[in-house]
Amino acid sequence: MKKQISIYFLTLTFFSISCTEGHDQNPLEKALASDHTAIKRVMDSLEQYEVQIRYTQIDRRNDSVFFNDFDFQVDKENYFYPASTVKFPAAVAALEKINEIDSLSVNTKFYIEGDSTETTFAKAISEIFAVSDNAANNRLIEFLGQDDLNRRIRSKGIEPIRIAHRLSTPNADNVTTKPLITYLNDSTMTTSQSIINTAPKPLQINKLKKGTGFYADDSLQQGAFDFSLKNHYPIQAQHSLLKRVIFPSNFPKEERFNISDAQHELLLKSMHTLPGKLDYDTEEYYDSFVKFFMFGDSKDTIPKHIKIYNKVGYAYGTLTDCAYIKDEKNNIDFMITATILVNKDGIFNDNVYEYEEIGIPFLAQLGREIHSLELNRKR
Repeated sequence: MKKQISIYFLTLTFFSISCTEGHDQNPLEKALASDHTAIKRVMDSLEQYEVQIRYTQIDRRNDSVFFNDFDFQVDKENYFYPASTVKFPAAVAALEKINEIDSLSVNTKFYIEGDSTETTFAKAISEIFAVSDNAANNRLIEFLGQDDLNRRIRSKGIEPIRIAHRLSTPNADNVTTKPLITYLNDSTMTTSQSIINTAPKPLQINKLKKGTGFYADDSLQQGAFDFSLKNHYPIQAQHSLLKRVIFPSNFPKEERFNISDAQHELLLKSMHTLPGKLDYDTEEYYDSFVKFFMFGDSKDTIPKHIKIYNKVGYAYGTLTDCAYIKDEKNNIDFMITATILVNKDGIFNDNVYEYEEIGIPFLAQLGREIHSLELNRKR
C-alpha cells in the first residue's frame, strides 16, 4: 500500500492536468510512456533534462473552438533559457506598433543607425520565422525597445515575460536602443529617437544557476552559470501567445493584438513558410531546420498537407519549440510547447550540447506520438 501511494504522488508531481469534463485521461502520459528510444532515454534520466511540456487538444462544436490543456512538469518558477522563442513576441509587438503609426507599414524600408543593411518589417518578420535570424530580431528590438515589447505582451494577459536583451550581438544588454532611419518615400527619410529602457533586475525564481562551469573570454570559469539577468519567457506565456495569434476570436477584445487582417495574414504565413519557399539554400536550410516537432530529426521534405506554425529556440543547451500543427489531410490540429536541456558535461558556452543526439530526436518523436494520438482521438 505504501508503495502504491508513493507511485501515486510521484505521478501527481510529474503530470499536472488541466482538462474539461469528458477528457479525464492525460494523453501526455501515454505519449511519454512510449518505448521509442528517443523518448525513453530522456524519461529514464528525467531530472537532468528539465523537460516541460504543454499540449492542447482543440475541439470544435458549431462555430466555437475549445481548448483542453495537458501539462508535464510545467512550472513558471523553474527557469529555462528561452533563446530564439522570444522573437515571436517581438514580431507580434512590432506589428501592433506599426499599426499605430500612420507613416509606417510592414513594407516600409528602414535600417538601424550604424548598420548598412536595409530591410522592411515584413522581411524581418519573415526571416525570424524562416531561419530564426538574430539580426532581424535585433532590428525589431531597436524599433520597439524592451520595455514597450514587454508592456504590449503583458497587456494582453500573457505573463510572465521579461525580454531584457538582444541576441548574439556585442550590444545585447544595452538598455538604450539605436535610432531607426525609415524611408517615408523614395527621397525622404526620418530618424527615430533612441529609447531608454529600464535596466533588468535579477529574476527571483528557481533553477537560475545551472551547471558546474562556463566559458567567458575563452577561459573556463568554475561554478554555476547565472541566468538571472537573461530573458524570461516560460511555457505558459509562449503557449498563451500562440493561442491568441492562431485563434484571436477565442479571446476578449482587450486580450487580442491590435493588428490588421493583412498583418495577421502576414504573421501566419511567415510562421509556417519553409525556408526553400523563400529561396534559402535548402542544403543548409532544409524544411525542418526550425521545425523540431515531428520532423526535426530528418532532412526529408515535410509533407505539403502538414503545416507547422511555430517558433523554436536553441542556445545554452536548451531546445524549445512552440507550435500549432495542422494536418489538413486528416483534418486534425493541435498545439504543443516543450523545452529540454541537453548539457551532459554541465559546462555552458563550450558549444558541446546534445542537440542532435538527444534533444531534437526527443522533440521530433514527441510530436509524432501526439500526432498519432490525435489521429485516433474521438471528437
